[in-house]
Order: sequence, then structure tokens, then C-alpha cells
Amino acid sequence: MSEDGKELTLEDRLQRLEVILGQLEAGEVDLERALELFEEGVGHVRNAEGILSRTELKVEELLSDGETAPFGGDDEM
Repeated sequence: MSEDGKELTLEDRLQRLEVILGQLEAGEVDLERALELFEEGVGHVRNAEGILSRTELKVEELLSDGETAPFGGDDEM
């Protein structure tokens, strides 16, 4: 969640991950701060995976008229 209590979007999480990665790659943070950033990054990755999984399920349901179908399957129409 963001500081204002709103759930972060996938895009927000990816942007924050880019910032975290840049800080870690620069090597200009102490070990304790690096660990904090790493921990935050792992949280963003896990939440982003959850967002993507839920989105994939929605797409599968929409494409299959209520029956679950594999995502990225045949291009039959």
C-alpha cells in the first residue's frame, strides 16, 4: 500500500522496483538500508505477481464465457 492507504497499481510497483534496483546497483547504500530496500522489493514483486495472476484469471474467464480456458491459447475466432 502507498503512504495514503491506497493499493499500489502494477505500474506503481514496477516503477518503485526500478528505483530500488537503481539504488542497489549504485552500491551507495549501507548494508542495513540495502536489506530494507531488498525486503521492500520482494514485497512489490510478490504483490505484482498476485495482480498478474488475478488479471490472467479474469481474462481466461472473459474469453471462455465462464469456463476456464488456458491463457494464451489458440487464436481461433
